[in-house]
Amino acid sequence: GVDLQVCTSKNPTCCTKKMEERYQTAAKQDIQQVLQTSSATLKFLISHNAAAFQETFEMLIRLAENYTSTLFCNAYRNMAAEATVHVQEFFTDIGLFLFGTDVSTEEFVNRFFDTLFPVVYNHVINPGSTDISLEYAECLRMARRDIRPFGNIPRKAIGQMGRALLPSRTFLQALNLGIEVINTTDHLHFSKDCSRALLRMQYCPHCQGLTLSKPCMGYCLNIIRGCLADVAEVDLHWRGYIQSLEELSRAMNGAYDIEHVLLNFHSLVNDALGQAQSNGPELSEQVNKICGPPVRKPKESPGCSFDQSKDNQGLKMFSRDSEETLANRRKEFISHLRLYRAFYGGLADQLCGKELAAADGLPCWNGEDVVTSYTHRVVGSGIKAQSANPEVKVKGTDPVISQIIDKLKHVIQV
Repeated sequence: GVDLQVCTSKNPTCCTKKMEERYQTAAKQDIQQVLQTSSATLKFLISHNAAAFQETFEMLIRLAENYTSTLFCNAYRNMAAEATVHVQEFFTDIGLFLFGTDVSTEEFVNRFFDTLFPVVYNHVINPGSTDISLEYAECLRMARRDIRPFGNIPRKAIGQMGRALLPSRTFLQALNLGIEVINTTDHLHFSKDCSRALLRMQYCPHCQGLTLSKPCMGYCLNIIRGCLADVAEVDLHWRGYIQSLEELSRAMNGAYDIEHVLLNFHSLVNDALGQAQSNGPELSEQVNKICGPPVRKPKESPGCSFDQSKDNQGLKMFSRDSEETLANRRKEFISHLRLYRAFYGGLADQLCGKELAAADGLPCWNGEDVVTSYTHRVVGSGIKAQSANPEVKVKGTDPVISQIIDKLKHVIQV
């Protein structure tokens, strides 16, 4: 094989150009495999928890919706059917917000109380033998914020929802970003220079019949630190990411506890209805000023369409354990995640130490020969340190890695 590009040697060689090309492909696949294996437990930890938290939030929303619909069924049966539609819309909005859609909490809380007011007026404040017309109901909906039939309860609900939902939404988004970071670093694009260095380290000895020799530790570190120079730049931001997740998790208690806020929403609604009921006469007067006397149409009165028994079995079990679940689950997850703070900083050392390099003191391959020890200088991690790397030339940062670093910076700020 006189035309070898990388595995050239003074001695006769067992390789042809075609073999060298196949070894080149194998070297790249091997390193990808090793990378993916090293991150597998971390990736599973984050994706498993992202799914579990999402499922818990979905369960919480269903439970809170049930509580609120049950309140109407039990205490305000005559308007339950109409109110339940608005309750469903409201909790759908909560789900949309939590799982990342751009809806404003203030807007959907206000919309809920706006749409509730005509129903309450029709059945509680000024009940008649017939229903109010659609146009009249629309006038009431528009006037709700001026008339303030529910006192300061809507404002209170807006405050609580904003405070409790945003941290949980951010928490989920951050977990999904964690998965994206690992997927990105698992599927690196290696430069030509790095690929050749990997070939020289892993398969060139085969061309000399040295199939059992492993690379020297220092040699391995130089090559892997060179190939992973970009990934090492993620280290600082990854540490910051885990730290800010920890801070966020600690802060998601008390007023910021989504569980508490969602599961007590029905009692806020109950207070709001109580206020409207006790101020009935004054509210009627205000409504007459703005919308005129009620315009009515024939009454339709479906009963309570909400089936309480359907979900309650699973939900009862859930609500019993749930006081503990969320906070503890978060705590446990964060304590596992903290073990991976230095994951990106120590990646090259981990790969060489566990998988690739020869154990200390054994004869090893230095890129040209089997020797007793590697004599070149061993460089540090990160882009800056690579200018002195004797084995791999590193040019600038990979744009894909720069992009993932920007996303980490952004989520840390959020």
